Amino acid sequence: MLNTLLIQLTKSRPKHSNDNALVETKNGSIVRKWIGYIFIDQKFARELNEFYFGAFNDYLNFHRPCAFSSIKKDSKGKIKKIYPFENYKTPYEKLKSLPKSEKYLQPNLTFKTLDQQYLNKTPNQQAEIVQQKRDELFRKISTAGHISCSSLD
Repeated sequence: MLNTLLIQLTKSRPKHSNDNALVETKNGSIVRKWIGYIFIDQKFARELNEFYFGAFNDYLNFHRPCAFSSIKKDSKGKIKKIYPFENYKTPYEKLKSLPKSEKYLQPNLTFKTLDQQYLNKTPNQQAEIVQQKRDELFRKISTAGHISCSSLD
């Protein structure tokens, strides 16, 4: 009876998984790089969301390049991902390069309006804005006495 109830565990296999573990770890590393590992009280959740969904998302989507892989098969049929130089693009540039990319946009959004937002600032200008917003957020949190100023460095 115990053998019939025995559960077999399967090992996670690359390219056969239906979860987004790689994406989630990458997102987590980006967040930790900008915010750090400090404890932030729950009452600052709204301010954190405003930061992330405001200047930070604009920076990530329009100005921060990402590597997009190409799949190459060798003579034995083994799949290898390569990252050629021409596949380093911002997420916005990658979206525009997709075939029939207009269908992925929200109903009242066009590439013309997104281009205006994209060309409005240089990557360095947008990075400075994100850093200023992050510093303002940490000043607000630190004046409330929830983190020390030394963690801002």
